[in-house]
Amino acid sequence: MAEVRVIEALLFGDHDAKSAAAEAVTRLTNKQRHKLAENGAIPAIVDMLHAPRDYKTLESAIFALLSLAYGSERNKIRIAKSGAIPLLLNLIQSQIDPLIDHAIAAILILSSCTANKPSMAACGAIEILIETLGENNSTQVKLDIIVTLHNLSQWIPNILLSYTSSTLIQLINQSEKSSKLVEKSLSLLENIVSSSENALREAASTEFAIRVLVETVEEGSKQCKEYAVGILLMVCESCRETYRGMILREGAIPGLLQVSIDGSKRAKTSAKTLLRLLRDRSSGFRSERLKNVVLEEVMGEIDRGEMRGIEVGMVEEMIARLNVI
Repeated sequence: MAEVRVIEALLFGDHDAKSAAAEAVTRLTNKQRHKLAENGAIPAIVDMLHAPRDYKTLESAIFALLSLAYGSERNKIRIAKSGAIPLLLNLIQSQIDPLIDHAIAAILILSSCTANKPSMAACGAIEILIETLGENNSTQVKLDIIVTLHNLSQWIPNILLSYTSSTLIQLINQSEKSSKLVEKSLSLLENIVSSSENALREAASTEFAIRVLVETVEEGSKQCKEYAVGILLMVCESCRETYRGMILREGAIPGLLQVSIDGSKRAKTSAKTLLRLLRDRSSGFRSERLKNVVLEEVMGEIDRGEMRGIEVGMVEEMIARLNVI
């Protein structure tokens, strides 16, 4: 049978036979791959990752491991226990394209298994992935890294949380605000800043961070807006005196009003809460009092469901006119 020939080649064949057998793994059925794993194929394939600069062998080995890992938690654990993670991380650091892409994809698959997460963190995977995220790699590589970091977020060292948050802000700033990359970046960023005050301060104080988040509220997808509003709310709640003015100067109110009308349920709640935090009850200036009156009226209409999205532009004009009072 096919799987018998493949396992024999993997265990006892010469270099070329092993490489051909690893390539053949991807063409086997799930049942045949299961038999391979049960008969000791995984350590033999992992051993092929030691091949020095043999691109074809390395690629075949990674694809074989991906095929064996797909849909099998047991095989993901076997692959990790066979020593694949440090070898894959070495390939990521080797800067050999497109082996980096393949190795990161494999790390992503392995990180989805709960049993593998502590050992991955112990191997330095998080540090290497964060470093690689800041490099000029493809969008797919960045997406895979962000999802992997999300899988490992519980194990990100405190010392790296702030750096990670500023790296994500930079990435969001450079990307299309409605893209999948921004959505995943914001999801990870919200996860991080909600668990670390230092990371929250770093995200808020990073140059142009508030502007980037406000732009996302205006231009992002529905999910991106939800995450961005949630982060802005956490920022404002952390120190209203410091961040209220910064958020207002970036022109956040029109976007927040729009989200409070047509955003997701969670986004609506967060946007309304943030809008109320942005009001200045203490100001004695007539312009500020008028703005608050307008905002109170609009918020009341929104709460009563009397407002439609098309009217937000009118509210924006009203607020703009008040700026000259």
